[in-house]
Amino acid sequence: MRFSIFAGSLALVSIFVLGCMTPKGNTILDKRNYVLDMKNQTLNELYSKRPEAKTKIKSAAGYAVFSSINTNLFLFSSGNGYGVAINGANGKKTYMKVNFLGIGPGIGVKDFRAVLIFKNKQMFNEFVDGDFEFGGHADAAFKSGEKGAAAAGELYVEDDIEIYQLTEAGVALQATVAGTYFREYASLN
Repeated sequence: MRFSIFAGSLALVSIFVLGCMTPKGNTILDKRNYVLDMKNQTLNELYSKRPEAKTKIKSAAGYAVFSSINTNLFLFSSGNGYGVAINGANGKKTYMKVNFLGIGPGIGVKDFRAVLIFKNKQMFNEFVDGDFEFGGHADAAFKSGEKGAAAAGELYVEDDIEIYQLTEAGVALQATVAGTYFREYASLN
């Protein structure tokens, strides 16, 4: 009985939280500023934990910062979020969405930020210009506010992309085979 209540509560929280993963604000400018504030806060946190990331971003072809919520309920996981990609050559901003869908054992909800650093201009342009997908996912995070720990850090996806993940809050234990899709946030661009 307790497990059913827990699972039902987790499902309801997941639906509520996933629906909230859009930039806040009444106007397009408000929403853009909300995304840019998230980017700045995330980069400041990353630089305090991994100072070398600042140099990597300055010399990168481009980078992207995302805020996302991931929910895993037994064999299914999903998530969504928003972010911005910055062209390293000219500073052009492209606002983007991220969606995650996967299958694999796990349970939990996790709020996290991701910073993607593109070393290659062609890879950055492909990322910004079309639907971009990463596969596979495995992590453990047990954190709420300032309490807890997270087993997350940098992950090299390919030679041309470096990813840092910062867990904000959440409890998750999962190992999923998943697709993470990045695409343009048309209404903000």
